[in-house]
This record gives sequence, structure tokens and C-alpha cells, in this order.
Amino acid sequence: MTNPHVQRLRRLDACAVSDALDKLGLPGAITGLPQRSGAGRIAGRAVTMKVGPGQPPPGPPRHLGCTAIEVAGPEDVIVVEQRSGVEAGCWGGLLTLGAKVRGVAGVVADGPLRDVDEAIAYEFPVFSRSLSSRTARGRVVELGTQVPVVIGAAPEAGGQMTVCPGDYVLADRSAVIVIAAADIERVLETAELIAGREAAMAKAILAGTPIGEVMGGNYEHMLENK
Repeated sequence: MTNPHVQRLRRLDACAVSDALDKLGLPGAITGLPQRSGAGRIAGRAVTMKVGPGQPPPGPPRHLGCTAIEVAGPEDVIVVEQRSGVEAGCWGGLLTLGAKVRGVAGVVADGPLRDVDEAIAYEFPVFSRSLSSRTARGRVVELGTQVPVVIGAAPEAGGQMTVCPGDYVLADRSAVIVIAAADIERVLETAELIAGREAAMAKAILAGTPIGEVMGGNYEHMLENK
């Protein structure tokens, strides 16, 4: 089934949605997770995975990431937390291929990405905190899938968010945006209004209106609540 909220979110850029979050007094804009592969923005519902040192959940051994890929689809973004400080990949080349074959929209990983050249070759969108050659094997394990995860830096360095399964995620080269499922409609409505106003302003600039006139008081106060 097509999720209309995902479709609307895909038409917006991260800056417009960030402005909407500001206007509504909501958190959710995260920097420091640059796009390492793929092109263009991604958007979808969050399928989450937590990775770190420790013991994996009980049951037959499974490589980290496999469960997340199997439950995700074209309207999902896999969100990975690997904030342990251990330099060990939380996503790699075979997982990237598996997600691409599955049709997953993309991956946002707060942790090290392995096999970045493979991700580039597959043209699959991956955003990550860092890059590494170090394997997860013997260093970190999957601690849970479809559990709340935390991504983002400390508040003074761009903010952090708890991401729950089913939350909405948008990512492009400007930022990663997380929107709680309960807030998606009002965030979309506000972001669409902002994007519409900015499109009209761009049209006016192209038509020859002086930029100082276009970007006057109305623009400066656009995010104020009245």
C-alpha cells in the first residue's frame, strides 16, 4: 500500500521540514550524518536496529541487519544506532545489496559504514556518521530490531532524537529529519506552506523583483507563531 504521508514527505527537502519543526517547536533536525552513497533525498517509515557490544538476542545466530531488511520495504528507511564508541561497521556491502534488492528506500546509520565503494556502485542511499574497514564480527552485535534507537550528536552540536519504529524519516545532503508518527500531519502541512511560499519567492526573483524586496519582513518572520 502507498502511504500518502511518505509520498508527501518525498516532495519536500530537509530545510523546509526543518523550518516547519522550528515553527511548531518540535525537535528532529539532525546534522553530522552525511550522504555517503546514492543520489537524491530519501523518505519513509523507520525500521530500527540497535548495534553495540554485548550478547545478541536469544535464538539461532543471524548476521546483524538481516531482520531489519526482511521487515522493510520500499516505503521504509532503516535507521541504525551504533554509538558505542567501538570502531566497527554497523552496515556493509552485502547488507546494502540485500536492502537494494528488497527495494528499501535507504539507510541512516549513526555509526561506521563499511564497504562504502560497494554502496556507491549499487547507487543505494546510505547516510552514516563515519566510515570504517573494521568488521562487526567479534566487536559488536545486533542488540535489537524494531526497538527505540538514538541518533544524532549532543544537543549543542545539532541535537539527537529517539527514533521509534514507524516514525517518519527524511534525509538529503542538508540533514536527516525525524518526525514522530503522531506529528506527521501537522509537520507536513506546515512544511508544504513554507515550501509553497519559497517557491513563489523564487519565481518573483526570476521575474526580476529585487531580492531585498522578496526577502523582506514577511520572510524574516515566516516561522513566527501568530
